[in-house]
Amino acid sequence: MILTGSEIESQVAQGRIIIDPFQPEQLNPNSYNFRLGNVLKVYSEAVLDVRKPNPVQTVYLPEDGMVLQPDRIYLGSTVEVMGSDHYVPIIRARSGVARLGLFIHITADLIDIGSVNQWTLQLHAVQPLRIYPGMLLGQVTFWRTEGPVTLYSGKYQGSMGPQESAIHLDFDKSPREAMAGL
Repeated sequence: MILTGSEIESQVAQGRIIIDPFQPEQLNPNSYNFRLGNVLKVYSEAVLDVRKPNPVQTVYLPEDGMVLQPDRIYLGSTVEVMGSDHYVPIIRARSGVARLGLFIHITADLIDIGSVNQWTLQLHAVQPLRIYPGMLLGQVTFWRTEGPVTLYSGKYQGSMGPQESAIHLDFDKSPREAMAGL
């Protein structure tokens, strides 16, 4: 079951959902709008390898914006630190940026329960598109769980700013550890 905007606000006030900073004007009927941070990371190599760390370039978004190019993945992050030990967050692009051809999560829209941090966004524009730091970029919804809860404690927990892939760490683990994100 999805939480309404007023219930999101209530759960933030009770400390059961973390959104920091929280701005009531960013509430929607059943979601909360989040903003884009001012740092992007871009992979430097033409061919990426899942078994090793891949080098990235760090780019600071200027106030007058930056044009995203098609066929590139840009890693950004939310301004807000968000998460919950009680609800499952799911992120999506705001419809206005989606209508301009910007994907913000490239299939990674489900945030694990217990993951609390600035969330890394995988930005992909289908055509050149100028973006700006601090812009309202996406929405988060919060969903009730059913059954016993195991909180996320994986490799991205507590991260601040965009985080490049750490999938290479999974190759040194058992399949069960890798699937659990440990």
